[in-house]
Amino acid sequence: MRMSQFLFRSLRSSPIEAESEGHALLLRGGYVLPVGAGLITLTPLGLRVLRRIARVMQAEMDALGLLEVNMPLVQPADLWRESKRWDEVGVEMARFTDRTGRELCLATTHEEAATNLARSMVDSWRQLPLAVYQIQTKFRDEPRPRNGLLRVREFMMKDAYSFHATAEDLDEFYARMHQAYLRIFARIGLEVSVVEGHAGMMGGHRAHEFAVITPVGEDTVLLCDSCGQHVNSQVARSRKPAQPQAESAPMRELRTPGTTSIRDLTELLNVPASMTAKALIFTTQPLDSPGELVFAVVRGDTELNERKLAAVVGTNRLRPATEDEIRACGAEPGYASPLAIRREGVRVVVDELVDAAPGLVAGANRVGFHVTGVRHGRDFVADVVADIALAAAGDGCINCGAALRAEKAVEVGNIFQLGTRYSEAMKAGFRDADGEWKPFVMGSYGIGPGRVMASLAETHRDGAGPVWPAAVAPFDAVITSLDRDGTGEVAAAAAQLYERLRAADFDVLLDDREERAGVKFADADLIGAPVRITVGSKGLTDGLIELKVRASGAVHQVGLEDIEAISRFVSPS
Repeated sequence: MRMSQFLFRSLRSSPIEAESEGHALLLRGGYVLPVGAGLITLTPLGLRVLRRIARVMQAEMDALGLLEVNMPLVQPADLWRESKRWDEVGVEMARFTDRTGRELCLATTHEEAATNLARSMVDSWRQLPLAVYQIQTKFRDEPRPRNGLLRVREFMMKDAYSFHATAEDLDEFYARMHQAYLRIFARIGLEVSVVEGHAGMMGGHRAHEFAVITPVGEDTVLLCDSCGQHVNSQVARSRKPAQPQAESAPMRELRTPGTTSIRDLTELLNVPASMTAKALIFTTQPLDSPGELVFAVVRGDTELNERKLAAVVGTNRLRPATEDEIRACGAEPGYASPLAIRREGVRVVVDELVDAAPGLVAGANRVGFHVTGVRHGRDFVADVVADIALAAAGDGCINCGAALRAEKAVEVGNIFQLGTRYSEAMKAGFRDADGEWKPFVMGSYGIGPGRVMASLAETHRDGAGPVWPAAVAPFDAVITSLDRDGTGEVAAAAAQLYERLRAADFDVLLDDREERAGVKFADADLIGAPVRITVGSKGLTDGLIELKVRASGAVHQVGLEDIEAISRFVSPS
């Protein structure tokens, strides 16, 4: 490709909308162009990187024996009603009707369509296991799109689905897919941590995430440096700290004006947050529907883990209760506790630390009042006692007790053991060797090429631009001609070198623009190819060209005609 014929425009400074260093470089290099909130155009340069990432994924999926398919982005509501997810998935799924009034959606993921494919084409255990994959568009109406490709609404996804006769066969394939993912990320050049994850909207009983540790990540990963456990904070369990030894005291009401937060309360009463109870109240239904009220109580020095709470309650749809809904059960916003509330239609869930506490300060359900000495089991009884607190840095590892360390991370891939959650609901299965019908045992596996690209930009860069690993760089090399008018000996030599490298199967970009050398060098750094080849009049006098390795900055003089020597530094795509 010649630069003069390529759609490329660079920026010398970071745009105001850049949210991180990597995002700024993708904008400055012209890889991406924002169109709207969470909606991005990939330019020819950006698409080249994304397609090279996808090519690595395809190679590993094909090597594992998966079959490539293409399932529709637009799907009928009836398919999602079969799986029971039509009402479980929230506003992140875009829904609409066609001209005949049929309800449709833009798929956030493709479990339903894949299950429909398998039940339509598989009848016997002899056809199993079956595994398919696609690299296709998804849409999720993210409430807070941010950081370029890291969190968007429309995006590409490599998603795969496997169907098995037994749970043991799924276990074996899941392990093989786990290793395939590690190979993908190693080939791409992205360092990942394998983290115990949350099944989320996918359902199922086992999940692992592949996370890139980076300060721009939105997830928090807890790591144990002693035993090596890595787990997403949203599902992490930790060892509980020892409870203070104290005698049980009777409840006593105190006047506590203006104390609607734990901080205000501890400052007024001069007590530690660990001696307070914090109530958070949710409902299981949208605003326009009546639902069960969920009254969650955690100790004041901890945070509620909403995912754990949702799992305990058995729903994917929790929203904060309104003040009217809170008052309807006899509680008072800002001063709420489970004391003497009306329990009909209310489920009270308390954290294990609250259950073990000898006495806590809790709301009195009256404005400006709290109650001391509140003890679970004596003064109120929960419907469920469970671990619903968010594990945090400094907590003890659940395995070995060592202090956990917290890091920010970006989830770039995930794998799920779905079991029979979809196949039973959608009546998708097979006849075994005895002729008995059984549901498929399923797995689901995803990688976001856009997130991979954004993560590479964050972790493989310097002050001048991205430093792409060779496997995903948009070009194998950039040839920089230092002849500004494009008509002299230097331009001719650069053009001849370009043609010889192309003939040798190198994918190279020739910068033949009428620009200053400084501009060309700066743009070559923004393009981030592994090698920059400079053709100038000074070197040509001796028949030499300059090769600069982007990652190390090392400079080498090589003969203009010596393609073999050049190939020691430039790898063909």
